[in-house]
Amino acid sequence: MVDPGAHVIDEVVATFFAAPRSYTAEDLVEISCHGSPVVLRFAIERACAAGARLAEPGEFSLRAFLNGRVDLAQAEAVRDLIDSTTLYQARVAAQQVEGSVSRRIQPVKEQLLELIALLEAGIDFAEDDISVAPTEEILRRLDPVTHALAQLICTFDYGKLVHSGITLAIVGRPNVGKSSLFNRLLEQDRAIVTEIPGTTRDVVSEVAAIDGIPIRFVDTAGIRTGQDLVERLGIERSYQAMADADLTLVVIDLSQPLQPGDLALIDRAQRQGRYVLVGNKSDLPRAAEPAEELVAVSAVTGQGIDRLREKIVPAAARDQESGFITSLRHEQLLRESVEALEQARKAAQLGIPHEMLLLDLYAALRPIDAITGATTADDILNRIFSTFCIGK
Repeated sequence: MVDPGAHVIDEVVATFFAAPRSYTAEDLVEISCHGSPVVLRFAIERACAAGARLAEPGEFSLRAFLNGRVDLAQAEAVRDLIDSTTLYQARVAAQQVEGSVSRRIQPVKEQLLELIALLEAGIDFAEDDISVAPTEEILRRLDPVTHALAQLICTFDYGKLVHSGITLAIVGRPNVGKSSLFNRLLEQDRAIVTEIPGTTRDVVSEVAAIDGIPIRFVDTAGIRTGQDLVERLGIERSYQAMADADLTLVVIDLSQPLQPGDLALIDRAQRQGRYVLVGNKSDLPRAAEPAEELVAVSAVTGQGIDRLREKIVPAAARDQESGFITSLRHEQLLRESVEALEQARKAAQLGIPHEMLLLDLYAALRPIDAITGATTADDILNRIFSTFCIGK
């Protein structure tokens, strides 16, 4: 690569990809040069001077989609792969780029299209003595489609945590060792630790990864009857952090008998959602015997910390096999599809004409198309004529 004065700027590698064996399924040339920002900028300027233009945001992935190289779900996964902050997130995104979500949705879409083709054929060619599917047959075909989509929706609980991470609030009475536990889980001295009750007066947060999932740890003020305005404000923020968290660690002091404040916090955590009861100071003589299961740890010695780490992600959401959804857009679209399928089921049971039933089936197909890509009228026609011996 030379400048206008024929001076060598860099030695580069130019790679030609012949269509359709490129990312965009078009003829493509990649120029690889050394990573200096000056060199890269110069390469782009020379390319533009020769007639190229700068790509719009996401244009290469858009071209890949328009050329049939990837479907919408795979194209969206490219963005997730770029935005991933842990190797596990990257691995999940890479699976989706390769079509893990599409492979789960496509068979369901195929079943729905077969049912649509069956009813369309019965309507369009009724005069040719093509039998229209009875209600029992329609319901038999509808049920597995609805069940499969409902199962996929359930995977979003885990998928959103993989995509966005987990917010974990550490709560408890003053001086039970919340900040020490916070530091031990982070493996760094992030929060101030003293023997003075009420040292932490505001929420302190830090992000770390457990099992490849980003965890935002939130250390909160000790919850008790506030001694002054600042501490009372800190306690209010503790309650708010607890309400906003995906998972709460309720910390008690195993070296002391259970206090009413401990029981009140446990009850609050039970009512608000997922939580893990943690008994700290397990290295001291034990005086607390709570009625429910807990994880005994010592923030001082590190005893039980690994076991606690192992429980955090499963407690926040059940692990899933590959093919779970991580996009809120996909989850909402699948819910729309299931609602339309439920309407179709009711219509079939009421004996509503198939012309009206098809409206619900197409309403169920459209959200799926918004994930995988559109279904054309030709797709439906091809299925009709491939399934029935019409027009001999």
